[in-house]
Parts: sequence; C-alpha cells; structure tokens
Amino acid sequence: MLVANPKGGSGKSTLATNLAGYFACSGRNVMLGDVDRQQSSLRWLQERSPALPAIQGWEVSAGTPAKPPKGTEVIVLDSGAGLHGKKMASLIARVERIIIPIQPSPFDMWASGEFFEQLLAEKAVRKSKVFMAVVGMRVDPRTRSAKELERFLAEHDVPVLSWLRDTQLYVQAAATGMTLFDLPPSRTQKDRDAWKPILQWLGEPQDGCWFDK
Repeated sequence: MLVANPKGGSGKSTLATNLAGYFACSGRNVMLGDVDRQQSSLRWLQERSPALPAIQGWEVSAGTPAKPPKGTEVIVLDSGAGLHGKKMASLIARVERIIIPIQPSPFDMWASGEFFEQLLAEKAVRKSKVFMAVVGMRVDPRTRSAKELERFLAEHDVPVLSWLRDTQLYVQAAATGMTLFDLPPSRTQKDRDAWKPILQWLGEPQDGCWFDK
C-alpha cells in the first residue's frame, strides 16, 4: 500500500508507521519503505526497539536496486511531498491500495484536488486494479471543517475511511519508534476504534490485534 499526499505535513509518516505497526503486531512480515527525501520513516525505524514486533526496511546491497527483504508479506510505502509524473506512476504500478491523509484545511484541500485528478487518470486506478481512499488527520468529525472536507471529497468521488483525532499519543509513540498498536489498550482503545474502518478496507479481520494486545 502507498501512503501519499502532495503536501508536506499532511500526516503521511504518522499513517505509514502506524499501518506498519499494526501489521507487525498482527504477526505479518512487514516492510516499511521510505520513498521520501526526508526519510522520516527510516529515522523512526532506527528508533524502534528490537523487543517490539519487527518492522523491516528496504534490503540494500551495493550496485543493486533496493528491494523488500525475503519473506515480506506486507509492504507500506511512505511517499514524499510533490509526488507526480513518472515516479508516481511507478509507485502506483507496485501497489494495490493508496491511502491519502488529509487535514481539514483549505490549503490541504486545494493541494489535494489536482492530486486526485492525477491519480484517477492513472491506468491502474481507472481499471480498478488499485483502489484509493482518504483518512482525515488531526480532526474531529463533528466540526464544521470536517464537514467541509467531506463535501470536498464527495465532489471527487473519493471515500473517507475514518477520522484520526489530534492526540499526543501519536507524537509520544513516534519518539521511541512505537505505534498506537504497541501501547496498552487502556490508553489507546478510542483511537484504535478509529482505525477499524481503515483496516477493514484493507481486508483485515474485525477481531484483529487492536483487541488482542
């Protein structure tokens, strides 16, 4: 799956690292690939304790292209800002799902409108070989700004999977290479519940690791 948005600061790395954390928690061999120039996800991966469920990065050998480690079952790609053109087409050709994090601000909506059109023009998306959806980031779905974002997305016929609230849990977890799914349910159940529609869209069972830990 590809986590993408042309605008910086939209929440791509937060979404990508927590997706990887979920799949690691559920026992899958997962690779988190960072195709962003800033390499935020790679830096996060370096902070992750070996005692936590394993998340691997690219396997890199001198003189050969980076590739997933042998045995990888799930790949989460964290893309950079300004994704377009041949690089975007190349990434889309490698994935099955595209998740677009958006904050409910006019700037994010303006930046995303053209991006949606570019994605929808890609052959794999047009032929329903790759599916795309949006996750609202740092937002209360009851607010006026959330409703405006919902209306904006309806114009582009892009589904909104869920709304992830603005909480320090993500920031605190990220500082030590952790995710929401590495923290105790007593602290995170409300936020894990918000992830259910995202994970179900990805084909995950409803009794996944957000209840088991």
